[in-house]
Amino acid sequence: MSIHISRIAFLTPGNHAENAPWSGLEHTLQLFEYGEQLGFDGGWVRQRHLEPAVSSAPTLLAAATQRTERMELGCAVIQLGYENPFRLAEDLSTVDVLSQGRLQVGVSAGAPNHGDLLGVHLYDGDPAHIDFSHERVARLRRNLQGQSLGPEGAVVQSPAGQHTPRIYPHAAGLAHRLWYGGGSLHSAEWAGRNGLHLLIGNLNRGEHSDHFFETQLAQLQRFRNHWTAPHAPRVALGRVIVPTDSADAGSRKRYQAFAEGRHARTLAPQGERRVLFARDLVGSSAQILESLLVDPVLPLVDELRLELPYNLPHEDYLQILSDFTERIAPTLGWQHTHAQQTVGG
Repeated sequence: MSIHISRIAFLTPGNHAENAPWSGLEHTLQLFEYGEQLGFDGGWVRQRHLEPAVSSAPTLLAAATQRTERMELGCAVIQLGYENPFRLAEDLSTVDVLSQGRLQVGVSAGAPNHGDLLGVHLYDGDPAHIDFSHERVARLRRNLQGQSLGPEGAVVQSPAGQHTPRIYPHAAGLAHRLWYGGGSLHSAEWAGRNGLHLLIGNLNRGEHSDHFFETQLAQLQRFRNHWTAPHAPRVALGRVIVPTDSADAGSRKRYQAFAEGRHARTLAPQGERRVLFARDLVGSSAQILESLLVDPVLPLVDELRLELPYNLPHEDYLQILSDFTERIAPTLGWQHTHAQQTVGG
């Protein structure tokens, strides 16, 4: 099968030094600007908690709406166990309106990872009574759809007049731009049945196999077999890709240490959940393309997301994005249809 990637995006961790958050967040925004100049079709940010990174993706992306004009802006992923689906819907709608319809929202269900640690700092009551299931995702989507959130005929009286009780501002179409972070057959099937686009990346659960690609292919097929929505499904494939072509000696040393430090986890399923990890692609563009061209999932998708490593200097991220667009993406079929004439560093 041939490979034809029509859309490329990057995913940044948005890390910052604990004692210098402004500098790190500013560099993340500059990365979005640079990515758009290079012609990327999308820029995504991870949302993380209790670590020096982006803890509020909508807030960061609101700023990015004012620094970019064209490319999609995404979050991958918002763990809804930390969120109130009503308040989150208001924030997401505001960001989407500011971006003029460019927001892409990746979410996941389940109890929050740090819930036991946070206790009363997170929960207002007994967490055993909180529904952390996929229904929480469905609530978020209903909130985004624009219908009244009260009983039939209900109105809200305010100094500005009478209004239907719904999310304001209403972001038309945002409910169809929800993505689910898939990593299991169950999550892939649920996303397909409920019309959420699918994010797949460099880890998944080895439910019936020890082989990463075999498992991911099964998840992708399950998603497509159960798609029911009238709008077309999108699948965005993420891979950790670190080209070294124009990197200096110090950067190459960092990249090599990064790859070596994560290699052992790719050799066998990890932990009780049997998590499988794909190998990080670090090396020359020729070496990376050699691996990508035999990736069995790549011919089945047309969107590729470049996942950036954590804790690299800002200049390394700029070099990685540049090498990827110039030396790798074109060989996969992507064209610089949006790139500007001049790209600054």
